[in-house]
Amino acid sequence: MRFPVVLFDLDGTLIDSGPIILESMQHAARTVLGREIPREELGATIGGQGIVAQMQALDAERADELLDVYREHNDGLHETLEAFDELLALLPRLKREGRRLGIVTAKRHRTVALALDRFAALRDEFEVVVAHEDTERHKPDPDPVLHAVETLGAVPSDAAYVGDSPFDIRAAKAANVYAVAVGWGGIHSAERLLAEEPDAFVDQPEELLDVL
Repeated sequence: MRFPVVLFDLDGTLIDSGPIILESMQHAARTVLGREIPREELGATIGGQGIVAQMQALDAERADELLDVYREHNDGLHETLEAFDELLALLPRLKREGRRLGIVTAKRHRTVALALDRFAALRDEFEVVVAHEDTERHKPDPDPVLHAVETLGAVPSDAAYVGDSPFDIRAAKAANVYAVAVGWGGIHSAERLLAEEPDAFVDQPEELLDVL
């Protein structure tokens, strides 16, 4: 097979979490700072360094307060979280083909667990989950992707990384793994993703089968 290791981003790739992330960020900015920040401005940072860095970018002096308000709001919204079911349906097939699957995300393990608890398929299909705490440097740095590859006992040429953000594409390319951009995340535009020159771009989950 072309890629015996397939790694996935979580937000906007496996789960449709963009709406609750944006809602929670707006709620935090509104509650703590008294500001209304456009969703487009907030969305541009999703998928990169993680929520702590995002809150620091909003207001470094009140980042801790912003983070507390964000988390309290966001945790409750996980009950409404939806997954990209067509992609989840492909995971057993990829495993039957002998592939090893992993998640590489900017989320912390605590928040990842909220999604895994909601969608059993996510917990059952992946051999490794690399979250924010697992590396000192974060996407678009290659370290999280490389950590997942190494944990699975593979080398970069064995792996593809599937994600919905420019930060995913940059991390994949920096790690010398095959970079697959997906168009269903709803956070970043296709134009922005294509500007990063991914190795492949897919609009529908089933298209991954041809790419991988």
